[in-house]
Amino acid sequence: MATTLLHLSPKSPPASAPSFPVPNSPFSRPRFLPLRPIKTNNSNTKTISSYKSGNGSNTPPLPETECPVPPEQQPINEYQSLSTSFPFSWASVDVVEYCSRLFATGASFALFVGLPVAWFGSAGPISDPVRPVLASVSSGILLVTVAVLRMYLGWAYVGNRLLSATVEYEETGWYDGQIWVKTAEVLARDRLLGSFSVKPVLIRLKYTLVTLAVSLLVCVLPLINVDQGGQDSSYMTSKEARVQAIPGVYDDDSARSFEPDAFCGEPDLS
Repeated sequence: MATTLLHLSPKSPPASAPSFPVPNSPFSRPRFLPLRPIKTNNSNTKTISSYKSGNGSNTPPLPETECPVPPEQQPINEYQSLSTSFPFSWASVDVVEYCSRLFATGASFALFVGLPVAWFGSAGPISDPVRPVLASVSSGILLVTVAVLRMYLGWAYVGNRLLSATVEYEETGWYDGQIWVKTAEVLARDRLLGSFSVKPVLIRLKYTLVTLAVSLLVCVLPLINVDQGGQDSSYMTSKEARVQAIPGVYDDDSARSFEPDAFCGEPDLS
Protein backbone atom coordinates (compact mmCIF):
# COMPACT_ATOMS: atom_id res chain seq x y z
CA MET A 1 0.00 0.00 0.00
CA ALA A 2 1.51 3.16 -1.04
CA THR A 3 1.55 6.06 1.40
CA THR A 4 1.21 9.54 0.06
CA LEU A 5 3.06 12.15 1.97
CA LEU A 6 1.93 15.70 1.58
CA HIS A 7 4.42 18.37 2.20
CA LEU A 8 2.63 21.18 3.99
CA SER A 9 4.46 24.41 3.74
CA PRO A 10 3.62 27.25 6.12
CA LYS A 11 1.13 29.83 4.89
CA SER A 12 2.65 32.98 3.66
CA PRO A 13 1.27 36.19 5.16
CA PRO A 14 -1.37 37.99 3.15
CA ALA A 15 -0.21 40.69 0.89
CA SER A 16 -0.66 44.14 2.35
CA ALA A 17 -0.73 47.51 0.77
CA PRO A 18 2.62 49.07 0.23
CA SER A 19 3.57 51.59 2.90
CA PHE A 20 4.82 55.02 1.96
CA PRO A 21 6.45 57.56 4.21
CA VAL A 22 3.81 60.05 5.49
CA PRO A 23 4.96 63.63 5.52
CA ASN A 24 4.55 65.74 8.66
CA SER A 25 1.14 67.35 8.35
CA PRO A 26 0.31 70.45 10.37
CA PHE A 27 -2.85 68.72 11.56
CA SER A 28 -1.16 65.51 12.66
CA ARG A 29 -0.39 66.81 16.12
CA PRO A 30 -1.85 69.58 18.29
CA ARG A 31 -0.23 72.89 17.98
CA PHE A 32 -0.20 75.62 20.62
CA LEU A 33 -0.11 79.35 20.40
CA PRO A 34 3.26 80.92 20.98
CA LEU A 35 3.88 82.32 24.39
CA ARG A 36 5.12 85.64 23.06
CA PRO A 37 2.47 88.27 22.15
CA ILE A 38 1.59 88.78 18.53
CA LYS A 39 2.87 92.04 17.20
CA THR A 40 0.57 94.23 15.19
CA ASN A 41 1.58 96.86 12.75
CA ASN A 42 -1.40 99.11 13.49
CA SER A 43 0.01 102.48 14.41
CA ASN A 44 -3.27 103.59 16.03
CA THR A 45 -3.18 100.84 18.61
CA LYS A 46 -1.90 102.13 21.90
CA THR A 47 -0.09 99.99 24.36
CA ILE A 48 -1.91 99.99 27.67
CA SER A 49 0.03 98.51 30.51
CA SER A 50 -1.90 96.93 33.30
CA TYR A 51 -1.16 97.94 36.82
CA LYS A 52 -1.22 96.02 40.05
CA SER A 53 -4.19 96.73 42.24
CA GLY A 54 -4.37 96.36 45.98
CA ASN A 55 -6.08 92.96 45.90
CA GLY A 56 -3.35 91.44 43.73
CA SER A 57 -5.29 91.26 40.43
CA ASN A 58 -4.29 92.90 37.18
CA THR A 59 -6.87 95.56 36.34
CA PRO A 60 -6.94 97.59 33.12
CA PRO A 61 -6.51 101.31 33.58
CA LEU A 62 -9.42 103.71 33.59
CA PRO A 63 -10.41 105.56 30.40
CA GLU A 64 -9.23 108.82 31.99
CA THR A 65 -5.59 107.72 32.02
CA GLU A 66 -4.63 110.44 29.57
CA CYS A 67 -7.32 112.90 30.71
CA PRO A 68 -5.88 116.38 31.46
CA VAL A 69 -8.65 117.14 33.98
CA PRO A 70 -7.48 116.90 37.62
CA PRO A 71 -8.89 113.82 39.39
CA GLU A 72 -11.00 115.83 41.85
CA GLN A 73 -12.68 117.69 38.96
CA GLN A 74 -13.52 114.66 36.83
CA PRO A 75 -17.30 114.01 36.71
CA ILE A 76 -17.01 110.35 37.70
CA ASN A 77 -14.98 111.22 40.80
CA GLU A 78 -17.32 114.08 41.65
CA TYR A 79 -20.25 111.68 41.46
CA GLN A 80 -18.54 109.16 43.74
CA SER A 81 -17.64 111.79 46.33
CA LEU A 82 -21.12 113.29 46.20
CA SER A 83 -22.88 109.95 46.63
CA THR A 84 -20.89 109.26 49.81
CA SER A 85 -20.90 112.73 51.40
CA PHE A 86 -23.33 114.19 53.95
CA PRO A 87 -26.19 114.98 53.36
CA PHE A 88 -26.12 114.33 49.61
CA SER A 89 -25.96 110.56 50.13
CA TRP A 90 -29.45 110.65 51.67
CA ALA A 91 -31.00 111.25 48.26
CA SER A 92 -29.69 107.97 46.81
CA VAL A 93 -30.79 105.60 49.60
CA ASP A 94 -34.05 103.67 49.87
CA VAL A 95 -37.28 105.68 49.86
CA VAL A 96 -38.27 104.66 53.39
CA GLU A 97 -34.86 105.50 54.80
CA TYR A 98 -34.81 108.76 52.86
CA CYS A 99 -38.18 109.91 54.21
CA SER A 100 -37.36 108.78 57.76
CA ARG A 101 -34.11 110.75 57.77
CA LEU A 102 -35.81 113.93 56.57
CA PHE A 103 -38.62 113.52 59.09
CA ALA A 104 -36.20 112.88 61.95
CA THR A 105 -34.17 115.96 61.02
CA GLY A 106 -37.20 118.25 60.82
CA ALA A 107 -38.81 116.88 63.98
CA SER A 108 -35.59 117.19 66.00
CA PHE A 109 -35.06 120.79 64.95
CA ALA A 110 -38.68 121.72 65.60
CA LEU A 111 -38.73 120.05 69.02
CA PHE A 112 -35.36 121.09 70.43
CA VAL A 113 -34.84 124.48 68.74
CA GLY A 114 -38.04 125.83 67.21
CA LEU A 115 -40.45 125.05 70.03
CA PRO A 116 -38.38 126.54 72.91
CA VAL A 117 -37.69 129.72 70.94
CA ALA A 118 -41.35 130.13 69.89
CA TRP A 119 -42.66 129.24 73.36
CA PHE A 120 -40.48 131.58 75.40
CA GLY A 121 -40.40 134.29 72.74
CA SER A 122 -44.17 134.76 72.48
CA ALA A 123 -46.46 136.58 74.91
CA GLY A 124 -48.91 134.35 76.72
CA PRO A 125 -48.08 130.93 75.20
CA ILE A 126 -50.21 129.13 77.78
CA SER A 127 -53.38 130.98 76.81
CA ASP A 128 -52.60 130.63 73.06
CA PRO A 129 -50.48 127.45 72.48
CA VAL A 130 -51.38 127.13 68.79
CA ARG A 131 -49.06 129.93 67.70
CA PRO A 132 -45.78 128.54 69.13
CA VAL A 133 -46.60 125.02 67.92
CA LEU A 134 -47.24 126.21 64.37
CA ALA A 135 -44.08 128.31 64.47
CA SER A 136 -41.95 125.36 65.60
CA VAL A 137 -43.39 123.04 62.94
CA SER A 138 -42.80 125.68 60.29
CA SER A 139 -39.17 126.05 61.38
CA GLY A 140 -38.60 122.30 61.07
CA ILE A 141 -40.14 122.18 57.59
CA LEU A 142 -38.10 125.21 56.54
CA LEU A 143 -34.86 123.54 57.64
CA VAL A 144 -35.66 120.35 55.71
CA THR A 145 -36.57 122.44 52.65
CA VAL A 146 -33.20 124.20 52.71
CA ALA A 147 -31.37 120.87 53.06
CA VAL A 148 -33.29 119.27 50.17
CA LEU A 149 -32.70 122.34 48.00
CA ARG A 150 -28.98 122.11 48.69
CA MET A 151 -29.00 118.42 47.77
CA TYR A 152 -30.87 119.16 44.55
CA LEU A 153 -28.37 121.81 43.47
CA GLY A 154 -25.42 119.48 44.11
CA TRP A 155 -26.93 116.53 42.24
CA ALA A 156 -28.00 118.77 39.35
CA TYR A 157 -24.47 120.12 38.99
CA VAL A 158 -22.93 116.64 38.87
CA GLY A 159 -25.64 115.41 36.51
CA ASN A 160 -24.97 118.22 34.05
CA ARG A 161 -21.26 117.44 34.03
CA LEU A 162 -21.94 113.75 33.46
CA LEU A 163 -24.34 114.32 30.57
CA SER A 164 -22.26 117.03 28.92
CA ALA A 165 -19.82 116.11 26.13
CA THR A 166 -17.23 118.57 27.43
CA VAL A 167 -15.73 119.14 30.86
CA GLU A 168 -14.66 122.53 32.13
CA TYR A 169 -11.80 122.41 34.59
CA GLU A 170 -9.17 124.57 36.25
CA GLU A 171 -5.49 123.82 36.14
CA THR A 172 -4.68 126.46 38.75
CA GLY A 173 -6.53 128.18 41.54
CA TRP A 174 -7.90 130.75 39.10
CA TYR A 175 -10.46 129.89 36.46
CA ASP A 176 -8.53 129.65 33.20
CA GLY A 177 -11.31 128.37 30.94
CA GLN A 178 -9.86 124.94 30.13
CA ILE A 179 -12.23 122.56 28.32
CA TRP A 180 -11.68 118.86 27.69
CA VAL A 181 -13.75 116.96 25.12
CA LYS A 182 -14.69 113.52 26.40
CA THR A 183 -13.75 110.46 24.43
CA ALA A 184 -16.47 108.15 23.10
CA GLU A 185 -15.92 105.60 25.87
CA VAL A 186 -15.96 108.16 28.67
CA LEU A 187 -19.00 109.95 27.22
CA ALA A 188 -21.01 106.70 26.93
CA ARG A 189 -20.16 105.70 30.49
CA ASP A 190 -20.93 109.14 31.97
CA ARG A 191 -24.25 109.43 30.15
CA LEU A 192 -25.34 105.99 31.30
CA LEU A 193 -24.45 106.94 34.85
CA GLY A 194 -26.23 110.27 34.61
CA SER A 195 -29.37 108.80 33.04
CA PHE A 196 -29.83 105.81 35.35
CA SER A 197 -28.30 107.04 38.62
CA VAL A 198 -28.60 110.84 38.77
CA LYS A 199 -31.91 111.56 37.05
CA PRO A 200 -34.01 109.35 39.41
CA VAL A 201 -32.46 111.17 42.37
CA LEU A 202 -33.32 114.56 40.86
CA ILE A 203 -36.92 113.49 40.26
CA ARG A 204 -37.22 112.36 43.88
CA LEU A 205 -35.81 115.65 45.14
CA LYS A 206 -38.23 117.64 42.95
CA TYR A 207 -41.24 115.82 44.39
CA THR A 208 -39.85 116.34 47.88
CA LEU A 209 -39.48 120.08 47.34
CA VAL A 210 -43.06 120.37 46.10
CA THR A 211 -44.37 118.43 49.10
CA LEU A 212 -42.36 120.52 51.55
CA ALA A 213 -43.53 123.77 49.93
CA VAL A 214 -47.17 122.76 50.28
CA SER A 215 -46.65 121.67 53.89
CA LEU A 216 -44.92 124.93 54.75
CA LEU A 217 -47.76 126.91 53.18
CA VAL A 218 -50.33 124.94 55.16
CA CYS A 219 -48.52 125.73 58.41
CA VAL A 220 -47.83 129.40 57.69
CA LEU A 221 -51.35 130.40 56.60
CA PRO A 222 -53.02 129.44 59.93
CA LEU A 223 -50.19 131.17 61.76
CA ILE A 224 -50.88 134.39 59.87
CA ASN A 225 -54.61 134.11 60.56
CA VAL A 226 -53.97 133.53 64.24
CA ASP A 227 -51.75 136.61 64.41
CA GLN A 228 -54.31 138.77 62.64
CA GLY A 229 -57.08 137.50 64.90
CA GLY A 230 -55.01 138.30 67.97
CA GLN A 231 -54.23 141.79 66.73
CA ASP A 232 -57.90 142.51 65.96
CA SER A 233 -59.01 141.29 69.38
CA SER A 234 -56.33 143.31 71.16
CA TYR A 235 -57.31 146.39 69.13
CA MET A 236 -60.98 146.00 70.06
CA THR A 237 -60.09 145.46 73.69
CA SER A 238 -57.97 148.59 73.81
CA LYS A 239 -60.69 150.60 72.02
CA GLU A 240 -63.37 149.44 74.43
CA ALA A 241 -61.12 150.17 77.38
CA ARG A 242 -60.48 153.67 76.03
CA VAL A 243 -64.17 154.38 75.59
CA GLN A 244 -65.12 152.95 78.97
CA ALA A 245 -62.15 154.38 80.85
CA ILE A 246 -64.06 157.29 82.35
CA PRO A 247 -67.73 156.73 81.58
CA GLY A 248 -69.91 159.86 81.79
CA VAL A 249 -67.00 162.27 82.06
CA TYR A 250 -65.13 162.18 78.75
CA ASP A 251 -66.48 161.65 75.27
CA ASP A 252 -65.88 163.04 71.79
CA ASP A 253 -68.58 165.66 71.95
CA SER A 254 -67.34 167.17 75.19
CA ALA A 255 -63.77 167.15 73.96
CA ARG A 256 -64.80 168.86 70.72
CA SER A 257 -66.61 171.55 72.64
CA PHE A 258 -63.71 172.22 75.01
CA GLU A 259 -60.83 171.67 72.58
CA PRO A 260 -61.96 172.67 69.08
CA ASP A 261 -58.39 173.15 67.83
CA ALA A 262 -57.54 169.50 68.43
CA PHE A 263 -60.37 168.40 66.11
CA CYS A 264 -59.70 170.98 63.40
CA GLY A 265 -60.60 169.62 59.98
CA GLU A 266 -62.27 166.45 61.24
CA PRO A 267 -65.99 165.91 60.57
CA ASP A 268 -68.44 165.87 63.39
CA LEU A 269 -69.15 162.37 64.61
CA SER A 270 -72.65 163.15 65.82
